[in-house]
Amino acid sequence: MTELPPPPAAPRPAAGKADVLTPKFQAAVIAGVIVAGLFFGRPVLMPLALSVLMSFALAPLVSLFKRFRLGNGPAVIISLVLAVTIVGSLGLFMGSQLAKLAAELPHYQTNLGQKIHSVVGGAAHNDTITRLNKTVENLADQITGGKQEDPEGAAPGQIKPIPVVITRTSQAPWAVASTVLGPLLEPLGLVALVLVFVSFILLQKDDLRDRFIRLAGSRDMQRTTVALDEAASRLSRYLFLQTLINTCFGLAIGVGLWLIGIPNAGLWALMAMLLRFVPYFGVPLAFLFPFTLALAVDPGWTKMVWTLLLFGGIEPIIGQGIEPILYGRSMGLSAVAVVVAAVFWTWLWGPVGLLLSTPLTMCFVVFSRHIESLKFLDVMLGNQPALKFEESLYLRMLAEDPDEAADEAESFLQANSLSGYYDEVAARALMLAQNDVNRGVLDPLRQNRIRDAIKGLIVNLAERRDDDAAAAADLPDTWRDAEPVLCVAGRGPLDEAAALLLVDMLSKYGIGARVVSSDETSANNIRELDCTGVQLTCVSYLEPGTFKNARYQVRRLRKRMPGVPVMALFWGLAGDNSRYLDGIEATECDIVTTGLKETVQHILTFARRAGAPFHSDYQAAK
Repeated sequence: MTELPPPPAAPRPAAGKADVLTPKFQAAVIAGVIVAGLFFGRPVLMPLALSVLMSFALAPLVSLFKRFRLGNGPAVIISLVLAVTIVGSLGLFMGSQLAKLAAELPHYQTNLGQKIHSVVGGAAHNDTITRLNKTVENLADQITGGKQEDPEGAAPGQIKPIPVVITRTSQAPWAVASTVLGPLLEPLGLVALVLVFVSFILLQKDDLRDRFIRLAGSRDMQRTTVALDEAASRLSRYLFLQTLINTCFGLAIGVGLWLIGIPNAGLWALMAMLLRFVPYFGVPLAFLFPFTLALAVDPGWTKMVWTLLLFGGIEPIIGQGIEPILYGRSMGLSAVAVVVAAVFWTWLWGPVGLLLSTPLTMCFVVFSRHIESLKFLDVMLGNQPALKFEESLYLRMLAEDPDEAADEAESFLQANSLSGYYDEVAARALMLAQNDVNRGVLDPLRQNRIRDAIKGLIVNLAERRDDDAAAAADLPDTWRDAEPVLCVAGRGPLDEAAALLLVDMLSKYGIGARVVSSDETSANNIRELDCTGVQLTCVSYLEPGTFKNARYQVRRLRKRMPGVPVMALFWGLAGDNSRYLDGIEATECDIVTTGLKETVQHILTFARRAGAPFHSDYQAAK
């Protein structure tokens, strides 16, 4: 009987194809497609973005008209007509002022000529500048091979230059019209398209909102609605505050220029207000026009200096003092994000992108906070701290930088107590370290460094007092003059560091305490332990594990100090009720606590009772 041939082997995928379809590669491809779409789709997307921004700016006005019992359609039409009227009036005012200024410019030619001659003449009679000019000329001659001879005196075989004759050609009327009106058609078309988009967005606002929710988040409508509301609120607040700030800036500039004596102060005030909407380049452009005019109208230099001081004084006050206070956290963007956004959107859409950079980026950051796959944008561009307090402290401890850790602690302590910092920041940072120990990535040397960093942090915060430390005023003298509390580190340097936090907090309440390491309470060394004056023992564990180590630790302490109550502080069991009850039963302690404040309160209660029987939940359960 003949054997059947084996089935053909399945074709193996080509090497590298599986790697091509990794999530990171897919994300990079999607990002590239989106950026390409934004770049090539700017003829449509740019007017759409402008119209959305303008819709948010006009939405409060539309809502105001609706309160007067007007329908949505009339309110939108009136708002658009009013906006176009205001913008047109401002344009006519600026055009008339510029025409008036152009007619007066010839009168300032003399002043400009005198200043130019004075500057050039001063430079010509300056020996340093003269020597510098000669040096530059000599270097230029060496690079170009010396001065060229006059063509008329050139050698007989040298080719003479061909003269160029410029003749004027006549153009047809339609060619002249296209040359003049062509550059105006594109911005006029953009304005018309924006107005059409704005009218439709305002008229169909609720319907567009519902459709966007259906497309973007039909499975989680609540989160999508919250994201839309937050984006609309932040954007409306930003536009309102920016308009208010820029108006105040324009008024201050206008009054200042009027007092200095610069002609057409109202025109420059209006231009300063409008140009300040453009990030980074707006204020320098607004300054350039009155600065040049100050040079022209003043025979001296006084008005130029005052104009420079006016802009140089008002912009820093508004930009660095007033704006951060008014904006607060409403923008939700970091300083780096604002710069990066300006560069990115300017590269994509030019000057219009620069104008829209902050609002667009703000919307992206708001949506990224509610969409898990876009969380990285919030981390990169948002103004939220990149790390939590405990994560930042852990990094400082790894770097052995207690001074920087204390500086960050000061900011936390402005609104919180010292015990809160120890409980919510320092202890959690030590738990992060303990997790790394459990994973086998934190060696003993770095554990000792972390313990030493905690010691340095405690020393730096030695002057700090806890808010409730006055409650310890009625303690017996025996608890103040000695060290009645013995804190035992559960296993290693990290547990010892946590015990140091407890000892320092007890000292704020006037209770003496000391820390002993796990080696000093081991089976071989427990007999050598100094127990003088100890009235209470507290075993400190960041992570109790199976409670086996804690149980034998407690047994050794009870045998070494009969009659002395023993409590266990398990920092990592906060909020874990099941393990908390297991810890009481498994460790055979008098009481188990899960936080610094709770532990301090139990010790204070025992101290006030001055050695009375130590009742606890564990004894009551028995």
